[in-house]
Amino acid sequence: MDFGAFDGVAAWIAGGALVAGYLVGSLSFAVLVSRAYGLPDPHTYGSGNPGATNVLRTGRKAAAAWTLAGDAVKGAVAVAVARWLWPDAMLLASLVGFAAFVGHLWPVWFRFAGGKGVATAAGVLLALDWRLGLAVAAVWVVAAKGSKMSSIASISAATAAPFVAAWVFGLGPELLPITAMAVLLVVRHRENIRKILAGTESRIGSKASGR
Repeated sequence: MDFGAFDGVAAWIAGGALVAGYLVGSLSFAVLVSRAYGLPDPHTYGSGNPGATNVLRTGRKAAAAWTLAGDAVKGAVAVAVARWLWPDAMLLASLVGFAAFVGHLWPVWFRFAGGKGVATAAGVLLALDWRLGLAVAAVWVVAAKGSKMSSIASISAATAAPFVAAWVFGLGPELLPITAMAVLLVVRHRENIRKILAGTESRIGSKASGR
């Protein structure tokens, strides 16, 4: 089916795929895993962000790992299913991935109080193209090792993502949702940026504290 114009029946199918991607992205694994481990709601401690880095502040590394994996997998699954159903519609796959990312940021299942989307974005990028995912992940690892701050690593990876995507896909339309995802990711780190500038940003693995 041609999704180039997104008209008629194709538009309804594409719209359904975007809604499905958003609903999958709305699954907050930080909350679900915390409940399974008997941990406090991640909104109530540390940064208040429902993500793997904040869950790690409880000292439960396994819970943080499951959170990271779950958030990444949901982004990857949304894109992988779209690519499987419509292998020639890369733009649709990237839009579904963006919808899953938006779902993580504003999850309908959890009163729209979501995380920053780093792991979900990583899953989306990896499913779109393994070269894109691995290159951006490498940027995150290098920045994390150098700064010991998840926020700096995430901002660095987000900044690199559109440029790597342009190298992988060229200047095609699928670059737009990837760039929008990167911009939103940086915006979600605005409080971290203020803390970095003030010298008060926490390091990776620091213990939970009041917000």
